[in-house]
Amino acid sequence: MQALNTLAHICPPENILLDPPVRNQRELFEYTARYLQNRFDLPADRIATRLAERERMGTTGLGQGVAIPHARLNGLKTALALFIRTPHPIAFDAPDGKPVGEFLLLLVPEHANKEHLQLLADAAQLLCERSFRHAARLARTPVDIHRLMLEAQ
Repeated sequence: MQALNTLAHICPPENILLDPPVRNQRELFEYTARYLQNRFDLPADRIATRLAERERMGTTGLGQGVAIPHARLNGLKTALALFIRTPHPIAFDAPDGKPVGEFLLLLVPEHANKEHLQLLADAAQLLCERSFRHAARLARTPVDIHRLMLEAQ
């Protein structure tokens, strides 16, 4: 699966955040937006706003404790992904009612329609694999999770 390799490529170990100090959706979006601002010089306020706007349109929670928050961002040159594992699952309005502890956050350029849809499909495929979810929950380091993403292909 070459496309999953793309997820691993846009989500290097530096983009894998384990146990960030967040307790709810708002804090998650603000924390990750600040991280992206510091790492890539992107506008944190606009990222957090776009993620929240997208979530209001409908949950990005898939069930089974995972979600794929995503947004399009004007001015972004290439797609970016963050894998986030929170210390405690948070309410995310998932279809099964379960809180979410693992997130694959995607940011794509404003007009990258085909790429956006492909990344969403690839992320959903990855997160729906029970073996990946289980191993990601047990992984100790970002490098371990990145290796799992590479092995998923």
